[in-house]
Amino acid sequence: MGRIGPVDCRGLRAWLTRARLMLCLALYLALCLAASPVSAQVNADASWAALRQGAVVVFRHASAPGGGDPPGLQLSDCSTQRNLDEAGREQARRMGQRLRQERIRVGAAWASQWCRTQETAELMNVAPTRAVAAFNSFFADRQTAPAQTAAARALLLDWRGPGALVVVTHQVNISALTGVVPASGEGVVLRRVGAELEVVGQVLP
Repeated sequence: MGRIGPVDCRGLRAWLTRARLMLCLALYLALCLAASPVSAQVNADASWAALRQGAVVVFRHASAPGGGDPPGLQLSDCSTQRNLDEAGREQARRMGQRLRQERIRVGAAWASQWCRTQETAELMNVAPTRAVAAFNSFFADRQTAPAQTAAARALLLDWRGPGALVVVTHQVNISALTGVVPASGEGVVLRRVGAELEVVGQVLP
């Protein structure tokens, strides 16, 4: 058997390099296809259809720069909280406009007691806003998360309409309920399946 010379080794290395590149390209294309605009559109179409049938959408409040809240937060004093900026206020208006454009009949609008969720819901202007403590942020006190999430889930499961239920809350609450980490102003659409909540999809303003 003859020895493999230096030229043959270089050729083998070049072939292996091309094979690795082709594999990486195939994986990249597969990921792009999975996250394609067509998939996102199908997801959105199903979400809007579910809302027209009286489903629930839990929105993260509109853009409010920063993270968490300053020390000494008081629910009765918005100056002690992280609040919407002007871009967030415009985003909240677009959230409401989108619901109207999609012909969503809103039966009720709930929001946490935080000022940024209340302001988001009010600027959406889709129904009178009701403060519901079960949707308050537990970002600063994770020990309350299990009981609060259970209370929020029970309220959502109990919704019977008429129309869709719009809830404006916080990222930590939505993630605990759905496993989704939404962007500011993003909504997660849920429908009741037996005694469970099923994620239909996500919607953006």
